[in-house]
Amino acid sequence: MIGFLNRLAPHALSLLRVMSALLVLEHGTTKILGFPVTQMSGIGLTTMPGMAGIIELVGGLLLLIGLFSRASAFILSGMTAVAYFLVHAPQDFFPVVNGGETAALYCFVFFYLVFAGPGPWSVDWLRGAERA
Repeated sequence: MIGFLNRLAPHALSLLRVMSALLVLEHGTTKILGFPVTQMSGIGLTTMPGMAGIIELVGGLLLLIGLFSRASAFILSGMTAVAYFLVHAPQDFFPVVNGGETAALYCFVFFYLVFAGPGPWSVDWLRGAERA
């Protein structure tokens, strides 16, 4: 069973990257493109949430297709860390109280992807940049 799971691990890594990218991309599309419509739709691009939206949109797209994955993940990890410490942490120490669980989890998932790479379902893999 362990051998079977080990063989699937690179594919699970790719799935983690794709799903994380889609979820963070959604934050960027609502802020920058106004879809889906949320309370964050239509914010100014020069505001801090607007700049985060640009990073989420561009970084999410790059991470989704697996192009410049490690650099994109590094930037997204930093952006979500900043989001946690500037927006959520000042409200309360505990993430479950301050609403920052998602930002904290994104931060560490993206940080993991910096080291693990994009997996085999990626443009980086296809162009040979990530093959061991």
